[in-house]
Amino acid sequence: MGKQPDHIVVRGARVHSLKDVDVDIPLGELVGIAGVSGSGKSSLALGTLYAEGSRRYLEALSTYTRRRLTQASRASVDEVLYVPAALALHQRPAVPGVRSTFGTMSELNASLRLMFSRLASHACPACGAYADPALNVAAGRPIRCAACGREFWAPSAEDLSFNGGGACPTCSGTGIVRTVDEASLVPDESISIADGAVLPWGSLMFDLMKNVCEAMGVRINVPFCELTPAEREIVFHGPMESRHILYKAKKGTDFAELDFNYYSAVFTVENALAKVKDEKGLARVAKFLREEPCADCGGSRLSAAARAPRIRGIGLADVCAMALDDAVAWVVGVPSALPEELRAMAADICDSFGDTARRLLDLGLGYLALDRAGSTLSTGERQRVQLARAVRNRTTGVLYVLDEPSIGLHAANVDGLIGVMRDLVADGNSVVVVDHDTRVLEACDHLVEMGPGAGANGGRVIAQGAVDEVVGSAASRIAPFLHAVPARVRTQVDPDELFDRGRIALSTNRLHTVAPLEVQIPRGRLVAVTGVSGSGKTTLVLEELLPALAAASAGAALPACLRGVDAEGIARASLIDATPIGANVRSTVATYAGVHDELRRAFARTEEAAAQGLKPGDFSYNTGSLRCPVCDGTGSISLDVQFLPDVEVPCPECRGTRYAPTAPSSPCRSSWP
Repeated sequence: MGKQPDHIVVRGARVHSLKDVDVDIPLGELVGIAGVSGSGKSSLALGTLYAEGSRRYLEALSTYTRRRLTQASRASVDEVLYVPAALALHQRPAVPGVRSTFGTMSELNASLRLMFSRLASHACPACGAYADPALNVAAGRPIRCAACGREFWAPSAEDLSFNGGGACPTCSGTGIVRTVDEASLVPDESISIADGAVLPWGSLMFDLMKNVCEAMGVRINVPFCELTPAEREIVFHGPMESRHILYKAKKGTDFAELDFNYYSAVFTVENALAKVKDEKGLARVAKFLREEPCADCGGSRLSAAARAPRIRGIGLADVCAMALDDAVAWVVGVPSALPEELRAMAADICDSFGDTARRLLDLGLGYLALDRAGSTLSTGERQRVQLARAVRNRTTGVLYVLDEPSIGLHAANVDGLIGVMRDLVADGNSVVVVDHDTRVLEACDHLVEMGPGAGANGGRVIAQGAVDEVVGSAASRIAPFLHAVPARVRTQVDPDELFDRGRIALSTNRLHTVAPLEVQIPRGRLVAVTGVSGSGKTTLVLEELLPALAAASAGAALPACLRGVDAEGIARASLIDATPIGANVRSTVATYAGVHDELRRAFARTEEAAAQGLKPGDFSYNTGSLRCPVCDGTGSISLDVQFLPDVEVPCPECRGTRYAPTAPSSPCRSSWP
């Protein structure tokens, strides 16, 4: 019998910036990949190791199955040997949708729904009396109410889901109701309707609604503030009546006679909201809406029937409102509170809940309420939920690739992260972690450092070995930061001078886990907001400070979570966050950064372009007349190879330039004019 492989062999890796990298990655160890940003760390870890590990696993599945899965193409590498099946945990999990909560993301809600379906006392739909939970044992048979004799069926787990049959009919399982915020419809009453005072008519409805409004008897050429109460009522709440109008388009000279129904400003928003099909559509309408907890379900998202079953005297909504720490303690006491015949089943369900919760508690998420909206979790919290979900099954022989898992974590939480990675290795797995945090790198069994620089100056292995070996390497750039205490590079301002340049005073109400606050932020200073993950940093800055500054600069009413703000002199607040840049096939660095707009204008000014009557828009490879007609301006074409992954090849017509070969010199094919 041959020797068991103890490392992954990579030869000739050329993914992205990698330059024919040859490297051996130890198996059964915690391996760190270090290097400056852009040096090729993720290209090696994700683009090579994970891509090959996941692809080869999928190829072991049947052809029928593979045709229904998204498959990665082969990595650009000469050879990869002994790579296990791989799982990847990316650095920035996507922000969940409106229907996601901490409980659904962690899948704890699934255990709770099963618990309340099988173990609870259920209310009789006829008289409201609660039945003995022991009656649930008779599977496949209805429950007979002891008070009125009616038979009824216990709800299934799906009947208790706010994303299924248990959704509150008023809020459709979202826990919130959206009503039109009339103050947002006409934010500036100093301008006229003709000049765009009624915002929804400019973004959610045809521009001709102004003409229909005029036909309804409203003056549209005077400042909105001069309209009579009757005219304002028509603008906001007028009836949907048909009017005959004479309409002239902005860019044309012809007039058209039309019969058109009147959509009031409020109804325009309500109609657009009713037609929303995705998050992008909701974002267009959201600025005209006010969100409030649903009065019917109290924000629990559940219907009255789904809230009715009782275990230990409380319902599913009550348990979901608990912090995870409290919910775990409550679940522990469930089996002993039930009739003897239900305790074996209860123990199995409760153990399933406990196994899932244990990893979350190890990662320090016990403070989160199960019904906390997933979209309000910080990046660090979402990442730890993802990590806990991936490792809870105690697999063995798997390659886990973690992409900067320390992002968003406080130094106090790093130990828990390292502990989870160590547990994965102890279970017989291999872990490759890409990170900049020196505490994470120091905890690794083996380090691979990429560099020495970024992009064209990187893509090589410059140091490799145990941590002490890398520290002793003359070529290493991370070595000076390992086992070292960082030095201060910026002097602190004297406390007596901290507010000499002014201050922003913020007063808040309770929001999520954050208590009411009184915050003084010095102006003209570099200010950091720190704290352990979940302490309220994201809530304070993104959900309180930024909305407060936006409301103050616009002269609008403050959100309910705020009591007051004093930000005199602050005209605008700009958010630079971790939202990924456009990742579709038409997005490039030039288009995202706005450079391409300048290039298109510059090329449109050339003599060649002027002679052909070309405008800046013609030089767009997304919509312009000069884009390649074969690839439609994408620069590549996709070949469908049936059950194998699709193959992307450069466009044979434009050779990847995205422009038609007959086009004049263009921004992507020539030097600067």
